[in-house]
Amino acid sequence: LKTGFLKWKPDYDSAATEYGKAAVAFKNAKQFDQAREACLREAEAHENNKALFHAAKAYEQAGMMLKEMQRLPEAVQLIEKASMMYLENGTPDTAAIALERAGKLIENVSPEKAVQLYQQAASVFENEERLRQALEMLGKASRLLVRGRRLDEAALSLQKEKSIYKEIENYPTCYKKTIAQVLVHLHRNDYVAAERCVRESYSIPGFNGSEDCAALEQLLEGYDQQDQDQVSEVCNLPLFKYMDNDYAKLGLTLVVPGGGIKKKSPNAAQDKARGPAAVGSHADEEEDEYSGGLC
Repeated sequence: LKTGFLKWKPDYDSAATEYGKAAVAFKNAKQFDQAREACLREAEAHENNKALFHAAKAYEQAGMMLKEMQRLPEAVQLIEKASMMYLENGTPDTAAIALERAGKLIENVSPEKAVQLYQQAASVFENEERLRQALEMLGKASRLLVRGRRLDEAALSLQKEKSIYKEIENYPTCYKKTIAQVLVHLHRNDYVAAERCVRESYSIPGFNGSEDCAALEQLLEGYDQQDQDQVSEVCNLPLFKYMDNDYAKLGLTLVVPGGGIKKKSPNAAQDKARGPAAVGSHADEEEDEYSGGLC
């Protein structure tokens, strides 16, 4: 990097190569902090040389050194910086892969940040018309949102997934996304949105008449009539139980409004009509029936 009388410009290319070698040596010696420092200097040299792709690679490597030191938020910052450089350099695929890697790193520490990174990666893939990869990222974001009980955002994320699946004509997955959407809406206590969601899905080829459609109609009917038995029965169908774990849990924990009262027997309905006094006498009769023991 030094200049002199015969060398007017620093040789950034050679400097970057040497810093790269130093970083590898420090990494092999488990000196992760010095390896990080060497990677950052390598990145700087590449930047001065206008080699953005190589600079981004070096920043990513510095991030991985921070990961080894369990400094995950700082690691993610550097990997994000690298992804921005990849985009500037015109290599969006590499940028999206870097964002996904950062999301995986931070997922258990800060799910909110991971969601943001997965959504960014999905946008980059979508712009490149790599829709399957975009869907994979959106799926991860949706599941994390459900896990974190950020249900309003989860509903929007699932809608985005569903519309892309519809675009690529993967209709059976659209049905599954509709089930997930309905469960999310019902956990938000928004029956109207859940019903609208099913109604809109009738336009998806094959949905009307599918077992998914029948199960959802049954679920909505049970929820509307505050029939916990019917709701639980539907949510225990294999169709619901074998969904992604986060959605299956939504099904198993779904409680109808009114505290999840079990389906009322005809006697209970008559008691309600007769009033509290009658209920009391009915309860007494039941007690008397067994007062002498079962025999």
